[in-house]
Amino acid sequence: MSPDINTIMMGEALKEARKAFVSDEVPVGAVILHGRDIIARAHDQVEMLKDPTAHAEIIAITQAANYLGSKWLQGCTMYVTIEPCSMCAGALVLARIDKLFFGASAKKTGACGSVLDIPGHKMLNHQVKVSGGVLEAECSAIMSDFFRNKRRKA
Repeated sequence: MSPDINTIMMGEALKEARKAFVSDEVPVGAVILHGRDIIARAHDQVEMLKDPTAHAEIIAITQAANYLGSKWLQGCTMYVTIEPCSMCAGALVLARIDKLFFGASAKKTGACGSVLDIPGHKMLNHQVKVSGGVLEAECSAIMSDFFRNKRRKA
């Protein structure tokens, strides 16, 4: 049986997370799909850019908007390895992304159902369809490995 599109795309997001891991960034990776084409791929670059907003999701949204020549990302789906934080969840709503698939939940910072539910908030002018748990074990493992290594070095 061949893998489904969600598994394939989360695999692409994991490739980005591995790039972050190697660069000593928090290993979060994201890709954005428009139709069946990947139009953006990114990983966290907070340390490298010295920018607290340089999350994978934000960088990918900027790339996708530039690619489409539009501030709206309607018809787009984002795949991200970890549940987005409040900043990134807000950006997903503002960009009007249709769907979000994430790997592992973020129990302390997740804003797509764990701590808050920004994309599904009915008072906002746009709701993003959210589904978590895609390649959850792999997405959780890379994050755990990263922070285990950080604690060992400290």
